[in-house]
Amino acid sequence: MTSETTTSWAMLMALGAFHGVNPGMGWLLAVALGMQERRRGAVLRALVPLGAGHALAIAGAVGAALAIGGIFPIADQRRAIAVALVSLGVARFFRHQHPRWAGMRVGMFGLTVWSFLMATAHGAGLMVVPVFVRMSMVGGGGHMHHLPAGGTNAAAALFATGLHAASYMAVTAFIAVLVFEKLGVGILRRAWLNVDLIWAGALVATGTMTLMM
Repeated sequence: MTSETTTSWAMLMALGAFHGVNPGMGWLLAVALGMQERRRGAVLRALVPLGAGHALAIAGAVGAALAIGGIFPIADQRRAIAVALVSLGVARFFRHQHPRWAGMRVGMFGLTVWSFLMATAHGAGLMVVPVFVRMSMVGGGGHMHHLPAGGTNAAAALFATGLHAASYMAVTAFIAVLVFEKLGVGILRRAWLNVDLIWAGALVATGTMTLMM
């Protein structure tokens, strides 16, 4: 395994952790469900569909990159991804809308759909695509004009999605249980942090770095 590949895996895990820290990406809902039922089991039960929905959003974005990889040159894909990331980031500086849910009494399927919508709306999958494209370029010796959609790349996409989702779930679970059992949701008022602005800045930064790949 090359140092570039190791760096890419580390970046995927770091992005998963970053996504898990964001309360709007799932852990706050898990805590709310736990408080509603007054037991830790409800918090832990929510983690599975939340992780599944997040993984589906990531897989969808990476799958789309694979699907168009044989049509457009990597340089064109990189520019398009960069423009999309920066545009989404700039938009989030001014608008902080999130998919809304009708109520808290939702089942496994409902939580999965909610997590998928949240990750998609936040551009979580789009943030992962540049890392996957970089991995593909490294795997092709840096001379690939297109992103092949073969079995090797598909297997790498599945592994990348799983690694990212595992990191997301680990951080989400840790924060959700910590807040539910020790800190309480009041921590959000006492230690206020504008996550939307941080997220918007991360999207713009990721888009800018994508152009420099």
